[in-house]
This record gives sequence, structure tokens and C-alpha cells, in this order.
Amino acid sequence: MELTISNVKMTSDELQEVTSGIFRLRTLFVNVYFIELEDSPGSWVLVDAGLKGYATEIIDAAETIFGIGTKPEAIILTHGHFDHIGSLFDLLDHWDVPIYAHRLEIPYLTGLSSYPPPDPTAGKGLMSLLSFLYPNKPINLGNKVKSIEDEYFPYLHGWRIKHTPGHAPGHISLFREKDKVLIAGDAFVTVQQESIYAIILQKEELCGPPAYFTNNWIAAEASIRMLADMEPSIVATGHGKPLKGMFIKWALHDLADHFKEKVVPKQGRYAREPALTDDLGVIKVPPVQTWVKTAGGIALALTAGLVSFALIRKFNNRKV
Repeated sequence: MELTISNVKMTSDELQEVTSGIFRLRTLFVNVYFIELEDSPGSWVLVDAGLKGYATEIIDAAETIFGIGTKPEAIILTHGHFDHIGSLFDLLDHWDVPIYAHRLEIPYLTGLSSYPPPDPTAGKGLMSLLSFLYPNKPINLGNKVKSIEDEYFPYLHGWRIKHTPGHAPGHISLFREKDKVLIAGDAFVTVQQESIYAIILQKEELCGPPAYFTNNWIAAEASIRMLADMEPSIVATGHGKPLKGMFIKWALHDLADHFKEKVVPKQGRYAREPALTDDLGVIKVPPVQTWVKTAGGIALALTAGLVSFALIRKFNNRKV
């Protein structure tokens, strides 16, 4: 399928108009979003920065939508995990714009603290098993990153910024009140992110946050409950396709009502005890699961990693 935006054709798998003034670009298996400012047509903000190596695609998509030479008013980070900030430094080399994140995310964006370690035992799938290899150290944006202190963000009139911790301490979601559009980040996702096969097929399914990076399931449940109570009509998440329709409200309430049975892993480092964090970063994490320390567990994860990378490369190169 092709669509035309600003007289340029592209596959809808690459760039998609979610709804009026909101566009989604997929960078392999994670999404970034472009939001046009309602009170200033042609001006916009970028939500998240995708995987490393996708800066050119993000810039090209922006110029396709808004015109040659355009740049955002700001970049908003739902959180700072590697797959959401990967192209950030390359984008900053091209655009001199401020970065915004929740104050509890600042330690991981200014070099103060690494995130709690990922948990390869949480969830079922090769992406989970591979997670011990994922970058986890902080980046240092220095004074380029500013703290979001208020629910109402200066650039985004008509939007509310909601603190939705669990997947990350300072995770945020964005909600447009007039049409109930929710950019959820990874508070929940619309694909089973632990499974490489689900990612390849882009099978639509309302799921909890990616389990391998979620370090506080109590907070994650409260966040999903809050978002469900907002009853969004369109959900656009960090992973998977945007979904819309009346069933979204039911599905999100169902996810919140059955969170412990459907979402919380049966085993895992954080399944029964969350990581403890504060304004300076990580205070304490639960002990690692015993089997992860064994050579057999590492060998299994390495094998899964090789298979996953091969499948992802094949997926990335396939023609849509």
C-alpha cells in the first residue's frame, strides 16, 4: 500500500498518518511520532528518536511531511531506553533543538545512573532472551535535556503529559483530549514485543509493556489502569501498529482488569520485587535469577540472539 504526503509516495509500513496531525515512522521494530502543533501549522515536535542508525530516515520523513529544511520545536522522550534514543545524537547534530523528559528519567539521560538491568527470564520469546545484550548504560545529554514538570506541555496545546512509570521510572504517555488520541510509549504495546515472530508479522495484539525491560510491575499496572480510565479512541504505541475503534476501550480495560494473570511474568527478576529508584537513579535491584548465571543459560541466550539478529535482518530487508 502507498500513501502520498506532501506529494511524496512511500509505503504505509514506513510512514503512516495515524490521524489528523499525527504521523508514525517505524524504525525496524520501534516507532517514532511526529505531532503537528495545532496553533502553529507546519510546526511540530518529535516523540522519541528510534533505533541507532535511523536519523536519515527520521529527517527524510520529517521533510516529507513538513517540507525541506524543517526541524522540530523539541524532541520529547517517552523514556530513555536504547531503542527510543538510538538516533538522538545524530538528530541533534542536524537539529539544534531542546530535549524533554520526565524528571525521573533525567539520571539515565545525563550519565548519573544506568537503568535497572534487563531481565532475560521475563516473558517468553527470543527478544527477551536476547535482552542481556541490549545497551543499558546512561547517555549524557548534559544541559540539552530539560525536565517536564507539568502535565500541560508548552508546545502541545490540547495535550496532557501523563507520568506512566513501570517500564521505566520516568516513563510518560501523551494524550490529546479533543479526540482521545493516546501516544502510550511502552506503557503498553500493540505487538508481543518479546517474540521476534510477532514482530516480524506485526501481529496486532494489545499487550503489556515489553517484559524484559519492565522493572516495576506494580507501577506498570497502575499506569495501565490510569490510561484505561482515560478511554482512548486511538492508541499509538512504541512498538506495533496504531489501533483505533471501540474495541480499544474494552481491550485496555480488560488488560488492566486481568493484569496479573495476563501481563506479569510468572518468573523473572522483577516479577515479585521491583527495582527501587529515585531522582538520582537506581537505589537497589533484586538479585538475578540463579539460572541466568549458569553457562547453559548464557549459551541459550547467545544462540537465541544469533537467531534473532538473522531474523531481524531478513525482516528489515524484505520488500513490503
